[in-house]
Amino acid sequence: MKAPGTPPTPRRRLRPLALDLVDDLGARIRDGRLAPGERLPTEASIMARFGVSRTVVREALSKLQAERLVHTRHGVGTFVVGPSQEAGFRIDAQHLETLRDVISMLELRIGVETEAAALAAMRRTPANLAAMREALDDFERALGQGQDAVSADFRFHNEIARATQNAHFVALIGSLGTKIIPRARLDPPAPADAEHLAYLRRVNAEHESLYDAIAARDPDAARAAMRTHLSNSRERRRRAARP
Repeated sequence: MKAPGTPPTPRRRLRPLALDLVDDLGARIRDGRLAPGERLPTEASIMARFGVSRTVVREALSKLQAERLVHTRHGVGTFVVGPSQEAGFRIDAQHLETLRDVISMLELRIGVETEAAALAAMRRTPANLAAMREALDDFERALGQGQDAVSADFRFHNEIARATQNAHFVALIGSLGTKIIPRARLDPPAPADAEHLAYLRRVNAEHESLYDAIAARDPDAARAAMRTHLSNSRERRRRAARP
């Protein structure tokens, strides 16, 4: 029993701050307070208004982008797209509930993102490379804080799609959102332990190899690096399923 006058223990916050920010901005977009084509406030303005970190703001913007509510133009800003009226291609959460579903998603990604990496190596711009580098640095920073880095992982792959300069790759990856990251569906939402952090560092080492190939404008190496990265992810999941 606590001694009299002892302040109550703060209740552990279970809902990420980024989701609160997504809900707020998403509601403003859906009800028209933020109109299609309108530019969102700067990251610094959002940080000041909502009292959150830059990492939280970037994660929220990444989720809004995955929901196709906003679109970021590097060096210009983030703009409201507005709720889509088209059905379009999508994979709902209920189709990614099992390990088999996630492996099927990885097979789709191997087919699509392997060629996207090759095109990115041929067509990437300095702005694309800078955005990829920022995502990888954010990934490493998240690991240093014991976090899972799902948002940074998605941003890296999404930027590769953008670097193809082909809107169809961007639309497909954007429609899938963070669901393309297997651990976003299968791993428990808990602080990463030492073993899991070691695994994530191997994942980011694969990202670095992919980045190097794209930076070197080597489409064959980029294609091979992406295939290796996604095939390794698929095999990790298959091994986890074995008794």
